[in-house]
Amino acid sequence: MRVIDPEGNQLGVVPIEEALKAAADFGLDLVEVSPNAAPPVCKIMDYGRYKYEQTKKKQEAKKKQSTFQVKEIKVRPKTGDHDLQVKVGHIRKFLGRKDKVKVTVLFRGREITLSDRGRELLQRIATELEEIAVVEQYPKFEGRTMMMVLSPK
Repeated sequence: MRVIDPEGNQLGVVPIEEALKAAADFGLDLVEVSPNAAPPVCKIMDYGRYKYEQTKKKQEAKKKQSTFQVKEIKVRPKTGDHDLQVKVGHIRKFLGRKDKVKVTVLFRGREITLSDRGRELLQRIATELEEIAVVEQYPKFEGRTMMMVLSPK
């Protein structure tokens, strides 16, 4: 197996017993770095410290990872203009916080016949927010609700 010492210098291809003895001389562990290589590559290092550094790297990566939530805004097909503007303001706020927004039009009773009006409502919201949002899922029916998903640009 090919052995690398703690400073990064190659000790060459040596039998496993010699590699373990060299690791013991340094007072460290022999860790297999690349098992699939032509001669397997092992490195002499402090394994406990190596594991600690790996967990720290994972934590840093997780910290930098962006998370988002899916917020839901519900409207009705007969929602007034001012009420709709208030809802659009809420959607802008959610998109500003990098959250996705699910806009749902609820149909009750005979309002289900106004499905074209619900589609127009969702289309109006999408055009009003096109400079800051992308329509991730176009309007579709699910039972008595029509929904659309917006995500920030």
